[in-house]
Parts: sequence; C-alpha cells; structure tokens
Amino acid sequence: MADGGRNRARSTDSPVVHGFPHLETVRSAITALYRRLSYDGVRGYATSLAPVDAAFSDQEDLHLGAQRVARSVVRHLRLPEARMIVGFRAMEHAASVELAAGPEYFVELNDRFRTHRRDIGAALAHEVTHVLLHRLGLEFPGTRDNEILTDTVTTYLGAGWLLLDAFREDAVSSQKLGYLTPEEFGYVLAKRAFAFDEDPSPWFTSPQAYEAFTAGRQRALRDLRQPPLAAAGRADRRRYARDRRHARNDPGAPASPGAPYAFGSGPAGPAVSFACPTCHQRIRVPVRGRVRARCGLCRTVLDCDT
Repeated sequence: MADGGRNRARSTDSPVVHGFPHLETVRSAITALYRRLSYDGVRGYATSLAPVDAAFSDQEDLHLGAQRVARSVVRHLRLPEARMIVGFRAMEHAASVELAAGPEYFVELNDRFRTHRRDIGAALAHEVTHVLLHRLGLEFPGTRDNEILTDTVTTYLGAGWLLLDAFREDAVSSQKLGYLTPEEFGYVLAKRAFAFDEDPSPWFTSPQAYEAFTAGRQRALRDLRQPPLAAAGRADRRRYARDRRHARNDPGAPASPGAPYAFGSGPAGPAVSFACPTCHQRIRVPVRGRVRARCGLCRTVLDCDT
C-alpha cells in the first residue's frame, strides 16, 4: 500500500458468493491485527460505531452528511489527524481513497450513493480503514488478500457491521459491499461479539444481513468447540483421542486430515499445538490431561483437555 496509491472498495449487483472461501485469510488478518495493535490496542475499540453516527436521511445535505459520517468513522477508528474530503463520481467500484501522506485524504464514492444514502457509512468505513492500515504499516501481499484484511479489520474494530448491513438479496437482485462473503462478515462480527461481549443483531436493517450474521456466528462457535478445548463435542474428542494415541506410538504420525491440532514434542514431553479461538495465534500445551492455557497475544484463557 504505497503513498499516493488508490484503494477501491468492491461492490457487486451480480449473484453473491456465499460460504467461507476466505476463512484462512480472515483468520490471518485477525492475528495480524492483534500483533500490530497489541491486546491493549485492540481493547481500545471495545465499543462499536453507533448506528446513529452512520445514519443518513434523505433530507440531509448530501455532501455535509457524507462529511459528518466520515468524521464519525475517523473518530471511531482513532484517526484524529485525518481529514476526509468526500466526493461523488461515476465509477466502477463502490468507493476509492487516495493514500497520500495526509493530513487530508480524498474519498470518492460511486454516484449511486447519492440515492442509496443508507450505505454511505459502509463505504466510508472500508475506505477510512484503508487509511488506518496505511498509517499502521499493516498490509497483506496482493490486492485480494489486502482487501480481505481491510474488511476484516473494519469489522473487528467495530465499524464493519455497516458493511454486512449493506447486504441485500431477493429473487431478482442482490447487493453487497466488500470482498468478504456475507457469512464471513458474520463470522468476524461474531468473533468481535465474543471478545467484547457485544450483541450487534439489533443494529441490522437488512434481514439477509441478520441471517448471514447467524450463519457466521455458528461457524465462529465451532472454533470454541474444537479439540483440545474442553468444550469439544464427543465425536471430535474421540477423533482427538485416536490421534493422540497414534502420536504416542509414532511421534512423527500426522493428525487426521483437517484436524485443527498437531502433535509434537515439548520441553516436558508430548505437546499439542492449536489455534487460539480468539486471535488464531498458535498455542502449544503439554499433553497431560486437563490444563488451562493463556494466549500470549490476546490473553484469552482456555480450558483444555489434552
């Protein structure tokens, strides 16, 4: 993401892709965010952007209203020195931002937002997050992964629920902003909800957004119920026990295909490594029954049955 570069938010009116095709990149983005901001830095975003701060009525002046919403997003993302100048023009993408050195940043929104004002906050949230990531020096290689990083960070830091709420779909048309699928937005939003004890469901105006959040939440709950976590289900526990037995008999034996853990040797004997369900950094604990592990990155305390 170089100085003077232009970043564009994706918009689509074509059939929407569903499911979790970008899940590994999303998880890597959450880990990268914690590493760059630290636990305390991420906790500074414990309160989401309020719906009233992004609301935009048809009676409000277009340009003044866009500037007001942009200022709200800037404040929420803790960019007090960033002045956003918002304009509108005909363009292929939903929005773009010029990442010059500042202190002013120029955001252009697609002309269709002149009449779709309810989604202006969503487009601005994505673009302002590009500014935040630019200032943090946090980026992924390649346009696709970098845009997934931006969507993930926007959502995890409390402004991306607007992007999910911009998703609408019926029998004849559809609309979605961002690079993540609706369910992936729901997954990241659920991760944030678990971390900050927050329920975003009352904020949705789109029924399809609420359904996607529910699906994403179910997928996020699975992360909390994978071995060696003590909350794992019976079938997963049986598979884990079988893999553990094989690892003891043959230390080089791999775990079952698709297993979210791996066995190896630690300072005190056999050990198992797995991803923290909050930040997805790898954790290694000894194989010795019930233990409590504390993630050194996000400070989550985990009950494990190894």
